[in-house]
Amino acid sequence: MYGCMLLLLTLIIASVVADDNAIGEQQLTGRALADYVRTHQNLFEVEESEKNDERMKYLMPASYMTTPSDVERIEVEADEEPPERFDAREQWPYCKEIIGTIRDQSRCGSCWAVSAAETMSDRLCIQSKGKYKLHLSDSDILACCGLPCGYGCEGGWPIKAWQFIMRYGVCTGGKYGAKGVCKPYSFHPCGNHKNQMYYGECPEGSWPTPNCKKFCQRGYTKPYNKDKFYAKSAYQLPKDEKKIRQEIMKNGPVQAGYYVYEDFRLYKGGIYKHKTGMQTGGHAVKIIGWGKEKVNGTDVPYWLIANSWSVDWGEEGELMIS
Repeated sequence: MYGCMLLLLTLIIASVVADDNAIGEQQLTGRALADYVRTHQNLFEVEESEKNDERMKYLMPASYMTTPSDVERIEVEADEEPPERFDAREQWPYCKEIIGTIRDQSRCGSCWAVSAAETMSDRLCIQSKGKYKLHLSDSDILACCGLPCGYGCEGGWPIKAWQFIMRYGVCTGGKYGAKGVCKPYSFHPCGNHKNQMYYGECPEGSWPTPNCKKFCQRGYTKPYNKDKFYAKSAYQLPKDEKKIRQEIMKNGPVQAGYYVYEDFRLYKGGIYKHKTGMQTGGHAVKIIGWGKEKVNGTDVPYWLIANSWSVDWGEEGELMIS
């Protein structure tokens, strides 16, 4: 067992609609929304996609973006001035493959568990200096945390995933069908995906939350209770960009939750910044760095995000968000 420090960050991105947006603009939907966003901003490329429309159905309820009362909050103690650009894959090259892995949550609102498992996997690799290059199981968290975390495929509190890992640990995992691990992801990707095996189509609605099974998949010889990794602590950072960056520089990627608006479904590439559209739910992701790009002569800062919607979404599964 390896004691791994961890972090939850609830970062509210695009949580406030711009004051100059008219009510009518906020109520735009469908093609009208796409046309409006395409002509009223130039930070990100717009694409209408049935796959993206489907992915948006499995966001979490926005209520999971609130912070439970029993969450520890800390102040980051770091004096180092963050650089203008940072990428965790470059900072810790021996963990590049782990940090750069893009997962696929399929038709399940499991982002809270998936991004928690991703972030802890990264930090385990970083803090062990590459000794533990493995993926921790999102399905173990999703299936076994139960009501204290939320409702499985219907959403959950990201911080509760960390508290679960502190108390009960989490076993090894990986993508659907992964071998040589205890619990790979429970659900296969839906339909065809870029450079990936085709497993078939998915159900019309959400997958059911998997049952908690305290044993590993057939063929994996290590007992479930001997395959666990535990966290030392779970805490939330202040909403201070500098402190968030210092935390990432010191300890590795962080988990973030944010409110999602309808124009997010249109993102294809570039720097996403909420323009218009109604709030549709919440989403949890992993922040692996930050940077800035010059757009029309102006520097636009962004967070570098690893999403869990497969590699054929956004920019190879990633996005930049301002």
